[in-house]
Amino acid sequence: MADRVESPFPVRVRGEVDADTAPRTHRELTRALAEHREVVLDLSEVTFMDCAGLRVLLAAGELADRTGARLVLRGAGRPVARLLELTGLDLAGLERPGGPRPRADRSGAPRPRAARPRAVRAGR
Repeated sequence: MADRVESPFPVRVRGEVDADTAPRTHRELTRALAEHREVVLDLSEVTFMDCAGLRVLLAAGELADRTGARLVLRGAGRPVARLLELTGLDLAGLERPGGPRPRADRSGAPRPRAARPRAVRAGR
């Protein structure tokens, strides 16, 4: 994890995130957080999420906290927002940095070119 990429790395999740698909989503997020200082998780195309998907979000947030990465949740539509509401989790709470922002962000130094997004097809 010593040489992580500074530019934000988008991960797009599509379809259903459930017990069948959550392990793949978890693996991709874990890999992205290990390789990048900032991961932007786009959930705008998620059509369903159950507690397995919620565990993925929570585990990714905890990993970001432990490693000093930043996890940003974007595009949480009705299925994700409803799940977070039912469990008492605040959506804004997940849109927080997982740790300190990279120094380049605070200094105003130019950021490297954005990485190519990794798409995860979660659903059937």
